[in-house]
Amino acid sequence: MKLAPITRAFVASTLIAVFTTQPAFAWGRDGHMMVNRLAAQYLPADVPYFLRNGNGLDTMEWMGPEPDRWKGRNEPELNAAQSADHFLDYEYAIFAAKPCAEGTVDCVAGYKFPRKRYDFLRDIAAAQATHPELKYLDTPGFNPWQVEEVWQRLKTDFREYRHAVAASQNTAPIQNAILFDAGWLGHYVGDGSQPLHMTIQYNGWTGPNPNGYSTSHDVHAKFEAIYVTANIKSTDVATLVAASTPTDITNEWVQYMTYLHDSNMLVEKTYQLEKAGAFTNAGTPEGKAFVQARLAAGAIELRDLIYSAWLHSADPVEEYKGPQ
Repeated sequence: MKLAPITRAFVASTLIAVFTTQPAFAWGRDGHMMVNRLAAQYLPADVPYFLRNGNGLDTMEWMGPEPDRWKGRNEPELNAAQSADHFLDYEYAIFAAKPCAEGTVDCVAGYKFPRKRYDFLRDIAAAQATHPELKYLDTPGFNPWQVEEVWQRLKTDFREYRHAVAASQNTAPIQNAILFDAGWLGHYVGDGSQPLHMTIQYNGWTGPNPNGYSTSHDVHAKFEAIYVTANIKSTDVATLVAASTPTDITNEWVQYMTYLHDSNMLVEKTYQLEKAGAFTNAGTPEGKAFVQARLAAGAIELRDLIYSAWLHSADPVEEYKGPQ
């Protein structure tokens, strides 16, 4: 079923009263480790072996929660610098996007977002000048730009790996770099599969609330961390990942923005389930299936992004020759 795009009119009617940067919540430790390990485990056989087995799997798993380890109070500058990479307030971000016709270049659900982070910053600043409701907004988040940038790092290091193999050189240092890139990427891709990372309604419903959704500020953690740790098994999610076919992504930006849009379209469903007790204690079968599906979506997306970075690392490239 094709989902309707979110409109600026809808955003204007549902903006929250307090405009602050949402905290860098994430899938809990267990969820992120699950996403990363399953993504690597189900990579196609033509991806280098070191990434798919043994120490590679263990490293990928450990790296899943890594960016959340950068949120300590003893490292306030690091926390401040990277917190916004974990989320996207989609309903705010579209104020910096341009309306577009489906099928045109880079168009996703009726909007075209700039591919470069600093272009987006300029566009959101311009939007603040013409939309008073955004006046006190710190940032709507940078998740897709962080994913694009880290994906390009991964593709670059895969290219170096190919060169080293062709020259019969030691690949161990490059393998370390690739595992870091892929594991780092996995955290943000995992964040993107969590609907409450892709909305202004990230931790309790704000604004008009005719359906009586929870306004409690424990909704986010209850859904993604407490419930996952107590009820979700990696083997159940693995079945969903294994049933999907690895895909070569030819336009990673459009594909990833579509993935985020789809997550945003599940925000109200998340609150409906929470209201029905789906994530309380053992929850409900529907709630469990929903969480398993979102974790699997993150693992599948990460697997396909890693696979595509590997494949496209073989594309012809014009080497950098310094300032011209």
